Amino acid sequence: MTITGFSIDPQGWLTGALQVPSPNFNQRPATAVVSLLVIHNISLPPGQFGGAHICDFFTNGLDPEAHPYFCEIADLRVSAHLLIRRDGDVVQFVSLHDRAWHAGQSCFEGTENCNDFSLGIELEGCDDRPYTDQQYQCLAALVRVLLAHYPSLSKQRIVGHSDIAPGRKTDPGPCFDWRRLSAALEA
Repeated sequence: MTITGFSIDPQGWLTGALQVPSPNFNQRPATAVVSLLVIHNISLPPGQFGGAHICDFFTNGLDPEAHPYFCEIADLRVSAHLLIRRDGDVVQFVSLHDRAWHAGQSCFEGTENCNDFSLGIELEGCDDRPYTDQQYQCLAALVRVLLAHYPSLSKQRIVGHSDIAPGRKTDPGPCFDWRRLSAALEA
């Protein structure tokens, strides 16, 4: 369901998002404060959009026989808090209160293990194709809610996966329009 206005319930779930709980999460450290937002991209198979493969991947149900690439990743145990599909639909995999497994080996401003203190949002896409208007609209609306809900989160603490894992990750890629997101947050 496409989100135009939403809120966070007491359990950390986004009202109105499709909830597809992932087993790939755990508790944040007791001292961790959510203070970073990481933007990713994902498409499964690579460069293809739509279908259930992303949900299957984040819930450990990806069929390795469905595509040759899936053999390489079917055993990985990863997740993100949220996915914004090409049409602006939002899927939530992990409560915002919990630690999703999205950043991997990572560092922000000298602090390692970004999963401990970050939220991860996947955009259905790839590095070399523009994202959709619906995705930018939904992302901006979502970021506004997150900024209001988490006082330690700020516009300056919204980064790409490539920023916290340089040399290892490239997403959200050169086609992601950071100025467009920034302008939408100012509106």
